[in-house]
Parts: sequence; structure tokens; C-alpha cells
Amino acid sequence: MDKIKVFIMDVDGTMTDGNIYMAATGELFKSFDIKDGYGIHEILPENGVTTVIMTGRVSDIVLNRAKELEISIVLQNVKDKGKAILELQKELRCRKEEMAYIGDDIIDISAMVHSGIAACPKNAVQEVKDICQYVCKNNGGNGAIREFIEWLKLNDMLIGGGQGNEN
Repeated sequence: MDKIKVFIMDVDGTMTDGNIYMAATGELFKSFDIKDGYGIHEILPENGVTTVIMTGRVSDIVLNRAKELEISIVLQNVKDKGKAILELQKELRCRKEEMAYIGDDIIDISAMVHSGIAACPKNAVQEVKDICQYVCKNNGGNGAIREFIEWLKLNDMLIGGGQGNEN
């Protein structure tokens, strides 16, 4: 079985609960789960996994969260996520089987089919659930990313190890 070297996340509905809070001046805030943050910032790097944010929207809030989590690859305004995954495979010199993707909506499907393992939050749309290898028990923005990371680790799918590499 191939090990995951690259972990890609959608934002709205996956890293967040999917709600977009808007004021007259634009996007006001997004809510992120601290447990997801720990998995992204601590567990993935200690296991040698590169983390990527990929979103169809553009948001300074996402850039701020990425900076806080020390994520250097942030792809915003991505309309064809499948094409973006193929470009990432070339850029990062990895194969499909070495990539994991988590997303929640139709726009994520093309990325999921070009990734070795696909997951989604519990509240993803049915079309996404139907193609995922793992459907989380948690909703987006409520620990789904951490749950998927822990599942990968438990099943010894991260390049740095699995069950024997506890925190």
C-alpha cells in the first residue's frame, strides 16, 4: 500500500462549517476547528506529509489561517480542482496514490478522482459521499479533517508511520 505524502483540503464546508459570514465590505469571518488545526499543524508534519489548501474562493482569512498553520501551498480561486491536482503531482513529484484529498461538494469530485484516497465530512453532498473511501462521522468545520488524519494514521497510511508513532 502506498503512503500518503500530500494531504489536500478544501476550505468551505471542510475546514469550516460552510457558512460564509458577509458584511457590506465583504467576508467577515470563518470558523475553524482547533482539533483540525492540531492535526494539520502537528500530526501531518511530524509524519513527513506536505499539506495543501485548495479552494474555489479567494479569502484573506484563508491566507491568515494557512500562515498560522504554516501551510506554504495555498491554491485559491481554483475552478478545476482535478487539473490543479494533476499539476500538483508534477510540481511535488508524487503519484496519485500518494495523495489524500478531503472535500465536501461537487467541485471537489474531480480532485478526488485524481487522488489516491478521498474523504469527506459527514455533511457532504451525496455525490461526494458516493465516491469517497472514507466518510467522516464529523461535519465540516467540526473535526472532520482531524478525524481523517487520525484514520490515515491508524491505518498506517502516512509516510512517517501509523499506530506505533503516537504523540
